[in-house]
Amino acid sequence: MSRAIFGQRSSRAVARTWLLLGFGFLYLPLLALVIYSFNASPVPSVWGGFTLSWYSQLGEDRELLAGLWLSLKIAFFTASASVLLGCFAAFALVKYRRFKGRTLFAGMVNAPLVMPEVIVGLSLLLMLVSVQRALGFPERGSLTIWLGHLLLGLAYATVVIQARLQDLPPSLEEAAMDLGARPLQVFFLVTLPMISQSLLSAWLLTFTLSLDDVVLSAFLSGPGSTTLPLVIFSRARLGVSPSINAVATVVIVVVSLGIVAASLAIARREQRLARELAAAQRDSS
Repeated sequence: MSRAIFGQRSSRAVARTWLLLGFGFLYLPLLALVIYSFNASPVPSVWGGFTLSWYSQLGEDRELLAGLWLSLKIAFFTASASVLLGCFAAFALVKYRRFKGRTLFAGMVNAPLVMPEVIVGLSLLLMLVSVQRALGFPERGSLTIWLGHLLLGLAYATVVIQARLQDLPPSLEEAAMDLGARPLQVFFLVTLPMISQSLLSAWLLTFTLSLDDVVLSAFLSGPGSTTLPLVIFSRARLGVSPSINAVATVVIVVVSLGIVAASLAIARREQRLARELAAAQRDSS
């Protein structure tokens, strides 16, 4: 065996080992959480047998259910609004290279990506308190949490969609305009279908960020508007219980199913586009 072949195999083995270690570091804690959600013992670190009682008790825990429902609502509206506004922002940054205030606009859109969430949450809190004193609206609650999550989600959605728009060949849009399509028709009939995968990716990303957020929610929440991460965080300070493991397992399963469904949809769309492209090439030839 030559030294080159031995070196290649050694480098592959090292790379695979580091990959397995990385996956283990990321996913073994989640696996342990799921396993201990079936623990019959009230002490989370002591295995006392298999049980489903903690899942049956979730239906009676109104605080957890209310926090979960509020988090899902805020995450849904945050993701939807972030994708909508992020699409407009990315389209302006990519298609209009020069306009007055472009640098300031790009900086303001990307600022939440590099700004610590503590600073963002504190600044939003001070602003909303000042607005409430002046106008009497809005009160701290689900609306203010949604505004804070929207500020963060808009930045992430813009980056994802902008990266896709930059890779689109302009010849397709130009061909549609040459055939008589108006700019609005070009956007809905040509551009939007081509960036649909990035829109779905941005929606899933911002949904997860909103569902998981603790810092902004802690600053912007009010009485009667406690999200699920805040409920879990407040209970975890007194000691993690198997009921928290159970609700976390439910969230993991729901998010995992959503990711799998989105991945399958994206893969099927790519296969369909590949078949259509191959058929078009055969027809042209």
